[in-house]
Amino acid sequence: MKDSGGLTITTHRVSYLWTGQQTCHNIQGRVIDCVGTGQDAEFRHGIAWPTPRFEIRGELVEDRLTGLMWTRKTNFAEFPLNWQEALDFVQHMNLQQRYGFSDWRLPNRRELHSLISYQTCKPALPTGHPFTEVFQGWYWTSTTAAINPAYAWYIHMEGARMFYGGKDQSYLVWPVRANGNGILPVTGQRDCYNTEGMSVECSGSGQDGEYQSGVAWPQARFTDHGDNVEDHLTGLYWYRNANLTGNPVNWARALSTVDELNQQDNTRHWRLPNINELESLVDCVHSKPALSRPLVFDNVQYFYWSSSTSMYEPDWAWVLYLDKGAVGVGQKKIPNFFVWPVYS
Repeated sequence: MKDSGGLTITTHRVSYLWTGQQTCHNIQGRVIDCVGTGQDAEFRHGIAWPTPRFEIRGELVEDRLTGLMWTRKTNFAEFPLNWQEALDFVQHMNLQQRYGFSDWRLPNRRELHSLISYQTCKPALPTGHPFTEVFQGWYWTSTTAAINPAYAWYIHMEGARMFYGGKDQSYLVWPVRANGNGILPVTGQRDCYNTEGMSVECSGSGQDGEYQSGVAWPQARFTDHGDNVEDHLTGLYWYRNANLTGNPVNWARALSTVDELNQQDNTRHWRLPNINELESLVDCVHSKPALSRPLVFDNVQYFYWSSSTSMYEPDWAWVLYLDKGAVGVGQKKIPNFFVWPVYS
């Protein structure tokens, strides 16, 4: 499929979305030609976005990419709530049958993350989106942070970071409904926890662990093929050695090291993964690392470069903090992160 710029976007069935990134940037943040860079926007891997992506249905908006339905007003509760208050607020919507529906929920981290565009910021939503009252701050998800169950995941709509915070803190609520169209995978979370991080019964909690919304993972998700590991959920093949360089490197070196790998092995086209490909590995049941058990990869590190540039500050790139499962950024010129190649 061709986008408006004439470049090809992957359309084969995978369980991660195109990032939306359309421009390439050097280590100083300047726009450059994408050809031969190995950057996200050169390859544009992931499920392509339909045009138009969103369809307004009164006070609701259907995302034609995921099949999810969102409230058009993104500041629906009108003021920040703590995590339990957010869950209770959505449950009250169901009792009221707001907009004629009683299946509203607080989105899990992959559902809320699916709205993100990595080509935009302030807010980090697709260009031309129809949503109103977008607060350029943190929005709650229903997914507890495995690294500390007294914390839950949230996403920052100004620049697209995904991190976690104490459930006693107050952030925004953006309700979602519908089961989706079989694109987004589950987060892996199966249990539920209260504000103190204690295990609770999932039934009636409104948490990610109750709904487990999304496509179930294959029973045997990974297959070891020697020097690479196949992920049957996404169709991606990961380098079995999850530390190609041995030491942290800067972003330019990360890209060039993968290019050197291709020169040694011309039977595959290895690349530095985009941020959605990296995030697809996260299992929200685990931390340190946030990967499914048993581990099938060697030399797993906690911090990885992606091939996706941060549009908030283009001399920074997106990174996965695999100890936690967080999505953040790193300055391209500083050698702080590791390299984990992928091909498809």
